[in-house]
Amino acid sequence: MFANRTSVLLVLPQEVVDRARSRAGEATTRLKLPVSLQIVLRAVIEEGLKRESAGRVLARIEAQARAVRDIRRAARRAGRDGERRVRAGRPPARRRSARPASGRGV
Repeated sequence: MFANRTSVLLVLPQEVVDRARSRAGEATTRLKLPVSLQIVLRAVIEEGLKRESAGRVLARIEAQARAVRDIRRAARRAGRDGERRVRAGRPPARRRSARPASGRGV
């Protein structure tokens, strides 16, 4: 079917997946052909990419990009705070004494 294929993992909100499944069911009924979720998502992506000049598509892209950036920032911040807590919770490292051990080996 497709000579040049690439696999992609999409992480979508359940609401979006449910709407796409609904669309697949409607298409199956109208076309009297089996229409999968994958077919619907592929068609929606292709149509969205054809309308690059549409302001709504660009706004959606911006919203998604900002959300991902904010999530990554929060994760980095939480990681740094956790690292500080671990360091603060440890007892100070013991120093080796410079004094010779008395009574050993003499």
